[in-house]
Amino acid sequence: MRGLEGSMLEMVLANEKGQVREYPGWAMTGRLVTQLVEPTKEEVIPLPAGATLTLLPHRHPVGIDPAGQFKAVEADPFDPRLKSALAVGALLPQGYTRTLVPAYIRPQVADPLPLFGYAAVGFKEGRFWVAAQQTDDDHRWNPSYYQTPELASRLTERLAAYPENRLLRHLARCAREYSCFTAQNIFYRRWEAGAPFSPACNARCVGCISEQAAECCPAPQMRISFRPSVQEVVEIAIPHLREAEDAIFSFGQGCEGEPSLRAEELAVALKEIRQQTDRGTLNLNSNAGRPGAIELLSQAGLNALRVSLISANAELYDHYHRPQGYGLNEVKESIQRAVNTGVYVSLNLLLFPGVTDREEELTALLDLVQETGLAMIQLRNLNIDPEIFLSLTPPSQGASLGIPAFLQVLKQELPGVIVGNYSRTVGGPPKMEP
Repeated sequence: MRGLEGSMLEMVLANEKGQVREYPGWAMTGRLVTQLVEPTKEEVIPLPAGATLTLLPHRHPVGIDPAGQFKAVEADPFDPRLKSALAVGALLPQGYTRTLVPAYIRPQVADPLPLFGYAAVGFKEGRFWVAAQQTDDDHRWNPSYYQTPELASRLTERLAAYPENRLLRHLARCAREYSCFTAQNIFYRRWEAGAPFSPACNARCVGCISEQAAECCPAPQMRISFRPSVQEVVEIAIPHLREAEDAIFSFGQGCEGEPSLRAEELAVALKEIRQQTDRGTLNLNSNAGRPGAIELLSQAGLNALRVSLISANAELYDHYHRPQGYGLNEVKESIQRAVNTGVYVSLNLLLFPGVTDREEELTALLDLVQETGLAMIQLRNLNIDPEIFLSLTPPSQGASLGIPAFLQVLKQELPGVIVGNYSRTVGGPPKMEP
């Protein structure tokens, strides 16, 4: 049975001026695919620090009216001069996994929503609540650690040390204009840093943040337009690995394509880096569509591999990732080869409430993890307009468990597998003391 014990969470809506407020007497509603639901107590938490509220343009909110019926609110109930009531969602900080999508209706024609992971929002006891669970500790990814006053001077200092390095200049732009945390960490010289290596990709993922094959949803950032040299990578990676606390250096960022398409050059870079330092973790974020390339990189010094995955079922995998020249079987083979070589393998599981938690999706995911012996499942809220994603999704063969139950089953059935949000350091000497 759904619904909160005790006082309900009130519905939240906004007007055309962007003013957000609760609607007394109406209960909060969320969505599991197309199913409207009232949240359970396991599905909501107080809105955490670092989360932001956002309007959903041209979408009218749906709540539970005083008579107990799901109903849309199309006009502002507080000011008849304002024609439209707008749905509200929350954007979660890292370390939090959403449990429900906002409930709304939209006109026949509406522009796609920007590429964010929208979570349902309610109001209770003087504060906002959100459909989410905390699934990892955000002590290193809290926004308060980024975009600090000293960032500008650190950018200037690092750029002056390597004035001819195109990759470092590209990352400085990512740090300044896109507020990319892994780019900023290169200049702060701490924790996980990331650098793009390949402008090309062998997938056409719907909702790619750097390049769209079709304009379903405008990409929020530019993909790297050049091929960094081995030397440009080595100049950046070695100081970071030598000096940073809990150092991770990652290839395969959101601002690039698939780094394994340049496996031969990347293998040279990995070997050169490891000849000069054995400290820290060398990580690859990949679609893992090229088993031979993944094995080559694993043998060249790679410590960790994180594989992006929407589903362990081939039909949904193909509809979303749109792989070019490979399929889910090759992904599984890549994971197995990396595990056999001693690489710490994680899934970058792209999570969508009502789809990821379907019975058939959970069964396929458990089978993949148990067959390959991978070490970790990293949860990622899928950033996409819900209607666009659902248009790609095959009909369900079974019920949706709900995200809290889904996570509980993962922990019960995979006791040796970490379920969280962030990459872990592996390999190299012991961690530095803070």
